[in-house]
Amino acid sequence: MIHPTDSVEHLAKRLGIGPSQVTEAEGKLAALGLIRSSPGGGWVAISPESAADELLGPAEQDILRKRIAMAATRARLHSLTGDYLEARSMRSTRSNIEIIQGLHNVLAVIDDLARTATKSIDVFIPGTLSETGIRSAERLDLETLARGVMLRTMLQHSARKKPGAAQYAATITAAGAQVRSITSLPSRLLIYDRNCAVLPLDPEVTGRGVALVRDPAVLSFVQRLFDHYWARALVFSEAEPDSGPAPTGVDREVLLLMASGKKNETIAHQLGMSVRSVSRIVSALLERLDADSRFQAGVRAAQNGWLS
Repeated sequence: MIHPTDSVEHLAKRLGIGPSQVTEAEGKLAALGLIRSSPGGGWVAISPESAADELLGPAEQDILRKRIAMAATRARLHSLTGDYLEARSMRSTRSNIEIIQGLHNVLAVIDDLARTATKSIDVFIPGTLSETGIRSAERLDLETLARGVMLRTMLQHSARKKPGAAQYAATITAAGAQVRSITSLPSRLLIYDRNCAVLPLDPEVTGRGVALVRDPAVLSFVQRLFDHYWARALVFSEAEPDSGPAPTGVDREVLLLMASGKKNETIAHQLGMSVRSVSRIVSALLERLDADSRFQAGVRAAQNGWLS
């Protein structure tokens, strides 16, 4: 400071500003530690480096202590990894089917399986996901994909019309996941590294709990089930297949009787047609509806409004 002992009034006059402005400026500089009151009166200027050390030093020391404490805690937790993996492997070998009940326990197990997966995760997501479910799934999926794990997720076509589900699919696809959709899915299903499957105890009430399945025969079946649906599904980013206009005439009559559960022989008898002709029409309807069964064809026909 050039005039450290000048009064507020003198400084204001020198600077051509009001005394209140001088007082305000002195307060700000003092709060930053850039000026300090002198025993002889007035102010003493402090270098910015010294002011920064004095002002921020205690906070930096506190942050350093917290970082050291965090590092020590992390090291202690990581030291338990070997014990945890050993216990986990013992649990896996003890039972090929393990029942997990309670929502918090189920979420913890799924989180653990996702974080320890190293090769692949295959997922069925029937119905619609809640916003909370989407956020949770997206967080785990992005962490998993970042580790190089292959993720295949199956949604239903109806998810395309849900903004949250569509955004979720776009986000994980951009991160490297493969996402497809199909008209219907049988149940919630997760398969980790092809050696552990998570199945709901009750597909209608998922909160009841899940079964962790490691039995090779069952795993082989559920993996084949997933691959069966995957091969028939549509890439989520593509347009939903259009089954075309509703059938008319004899085709519609056959469809209505087929949807009501009638067999080809009964349909042929009621419509006065040959069984061969009915079979040909039924095959064409199944192909148009991309259905693997008469029941599935009936469901899709109803969804298209063909049965109304």
